[in-house]
Amino acid sequence: MQTLCPLELSAAHAGDRAALDRVLRHSRQHLRRYAEYHCVINDVEDAVQESLITVSRRLCDLRLVECFTSWAFRIVKRECNRLKRARCQWRHEELREEILPPAQCDDVALRRDCAAALESLPAHYREVILLRDLEGLSIAELAERLAITPETIKARLHRARVMAREYLA
Repeated sequence: MQTLCPLELSAAHAGDRAALDRVLRHSRQHLRRYAEYHCVINDVEDAVQESLITVSRRLCDLRLVECFTSWAFRIVKRECNRLKRARCQWRHEELREEILPPAQCDDVALRRDCAAALESLPAHYREVILLRDLEGLSIAELAERLAITPETIKARLHRARVMAREYLA
């Protein structure tokens, strides 16, 4: 996150509402970008909003104003984790209600489960697995298209598949 003006941050810390508003507006896009790596895409905006509310309420409790950036990012990450836990709990309850005997399991149920597993992945993992496994792009094509190294592609693809397997297990 670009550094905030220390005077602005100090004023917000001291209780100046206008300064707090400017700090939150300045931080929002950076926190959103960070949340996109840690949340399911549908939860990003919720995580950012809840995090900004927490920041606005708890800024006066921050001991060192210099730690604002890492503190705000930790709040976003915790919120993303909380939303993931809530989503997993909801999904497990939904699955218990929909359990079918093996003889009745069809392609529709399998597709629904695979789609839910892909949706649960962070955006950068989902993108790699969809391009590789559904679009059929090679590692080299993926690396060129996403402008990252082949090693990074392989690592993301591995992690995405592991996370999808864990979700489906």
